[in-house]
Amino acid sequence: MLDIIMGRYKVSRLMQEAGLRSKQPGRRHRYQAAQTESMARPNRLARQFTVAVPNQVWCSDITYLRVENRWVYLAVVMDLYARRVIGWSLSEQADTDLVLRALDMAYAQRGGPKGVLFHSDQGSQYGSLKLRQRLGQYGMTQSMSRRGNCWDNAPMERVFRSLKTEWVPKNGYVSVHHAIKEVSYYLITYYNTQRPHHYNQGLTPVQTEKKLDQLSGNT
Repeated sequence: MLDIIMGRYKVSRLMQEAGLRSKQPGRRHRYQAAQTESMARPNRLARQFTVAVPNQVWCSDITYLRVENRWVYLAVVMDLYARRVIGWSLSEQADTDLVLRALDMAYAQRGGPKGVLFHSDQGSQYGSLKLRQRLGQYGMTQSMSRRGNCWDNAPMERVFRSLKTEWVPKNGYVSVHHAIKEVSYYLITYYNTQRPHHYNQGLTPVQTEKKLDQLSGNT
């Protein structure tokens, strides 16, 4: 095979002459600048990622996915005990409502627990007044990663890495409806009930929680 060395400008000109277009996004993703002040909370979790029981610590974060020719945003809430996804939301807007929908889903799915530590990064969505009020309504304590320390929320980073490397098409989804259907299946069905987790010694998150119930005599 012959190696040909050329610059990107020549490649661009040759592609234009041949009528070829790149499938890669034309611009890098950038979150919109926050319009309101974000109030940080102490890092109460402090990377203590091993917890004793469900509904003790929930983690949350936002990522972005390519859909057609635009970005959409995914917020996820995960119970840290068995790394089980318990809430999620997809939207074209990376706003506080995106996070609130994921939090509300998690709260309903778990039966309204009290005393949960809710951990996230310092994104403006998590520092908003609306979210802080909702956490207070639910009887939750807020914790935030230190600025610029993504490993303070490492379990959430792993969820998104698994989603994007194992499931999301290389060129993104063809529609929002398709993205919602596929992301929902991956997070709630595949990730929670079928995918073995190294952290859970090869069990799924659902199996790990059921095992705890059996040991505590709740079944």
